[in-house]
Amino acid sequence: MRVHFKAMAFYGSDNLASQASVANSVALIQMLFDGFIESINAAKGHLQHGAIQEKCKSLARASRIVLGLQGALDFQKGGELAHNLDELYSYVTRRLLHANAQNDLQILEEIHGLMSEIRQAWQDVPSLLPEQALSSFH
Repeated sequence: MRVHFKAMAFYGSDNLASQASVANSVALIQMLFDGFIESINAAKGHLQHGAIQEKCKSLARASRIVLGLQGALDFQKGGELAHNLDELYSYVTRRLLHANAQNDLQILEEIHGLMSEIRQAWQDVPSLLPEQALSSFH
């Protein structure tokens, strides 16, 4: 999967301004993934402690984040990668609904693993961008 994320380095490689925009977008996406992982971890804890209402709130937040990630996909520039992420996000959304309805900790573990892998790939994106694009944000 890491090979596909190298494509993100070229997502806006036409000029420095678009590269800076990509770097800014990457930072936002990383924050969304962090929020998603935090929500899943909270939901797992709530489920383990029988706090069903709090689990529902955490999973609702995680679902909103996934929908936000999905809505931010650019299918024209992202090509196959964007389509693959769209399918993954749809799958995660379905699994979140199932985990919530069934109070299924295993599904939450599965989703956590999938999204953690994607999150790590997004954390690697800044190293793929030219230094000038990143320095405009520091």
